[in-house]
Amino acid sequence: MGAYLLRRLLIAIPSLLGISLILFTVLALAPGDPFGELATNPNVPPEVREALRLKFGLDDPILVRYLHWLTAMLQGDWGFSFASRVNVDELILQRLPTTLFVVGSSQVLALLIAVPVGILAAIRPYSVFDQVANTLAFVGFSLPTFFTGLLFILLFSLTLDWLPFVYQADIAATGWRWVWEHVRQAIMPVCVLGFFQAASYTRYVRASVLDVARLDYVTTARAKGLSDGTVTVRHIARNALIPVVTLVALQIPAVFGGAIVTEQIFRIPGIGSLLINAMLANDTPVVMAVTFVFACLVVLFNLVADLLYGWLDPRISYR
Repeated sequence: MGAYLLRRLLIAIPSLLGISLILFTVLALAPGDPFGELATNPNVPPEVREALRLKFGLDDPILVRYLHWLTAMLQGDWGFSFASRVNVDELILQRLPTTLFVVGSSQVLALLIAVPVGILAAIRPYSVFDQVANTLAFVGFSLPTFFTGLLFILLFSLTLDWLPFVYQADIAATGWRWVWEHVRQAIMPVCVLGFFQAASYTRYVRASVLDVARLDYVTTARAKGLSDGTVTVRHIARNALIPVVTLVALQIPAVFGGAIVTEQIFRIPGIGSLLINAMLANDTPVVMAVTFVFACLVVLFNLVADLLYGWLDPRISYR
């Protein structure tokens, strides 16, 4: 296991370097100037603008700028935000926990819904439960997150006045009251993302369980006299979850993309809203850092998925 993990980490290094080079090149060639506002400001002398461009190396060749960025990043310096006037790593560390909490909670909710519903729908195919589950799944992933988010706001915030629709990072409360307020304001964004992912996962879980249930070893287990529950849990569900783990890992980029939209709807001070604001302000260092963090998270979750394969299927060995 240790050798396999080390080998995967070594493989991830050139992947991340390639991703960072492509991102940096695209952002460098994109239209817009981080100091565009200074150029139109008569109070800023031209020599000051030139000194700032020289300081941040904006007129250097792209490869030279990338090597400077990579060297600084490896030393812990992720750049300076032109819009916020603070270090980029401070901005990301302030907002990343909120995004990870919302995205992580939504994924847990999606799996808690999709796995049991998909298994029950597969072991009773074409039943009333299966038809209702399929219908709700089709409806769930047909509706975009911004639409369901607005519906939740209209119903639970404006009509019923049960939940707040504006996420507040600083809550003036302590103890259990502070915990309850954080949970209360996270319910709607977590449910919006979780229901959307659960609808997609349910279909995959159902299809995977149906495929595994037809295999010979499942028939043999039933012939030995094992109960349906034991066969389903120990022999069908565990092996059927292997492709689902792959799906969850590959869906992480889409989940973060949905989180960006959801954060805008509910005004969540997360990394998604930071990315949107940085793009609107041509704040290239922040955009580069945030997209690179997304890439690192995708590589990390794919590594976790590979490690889970061995736990789900004992036939898989790490060599």
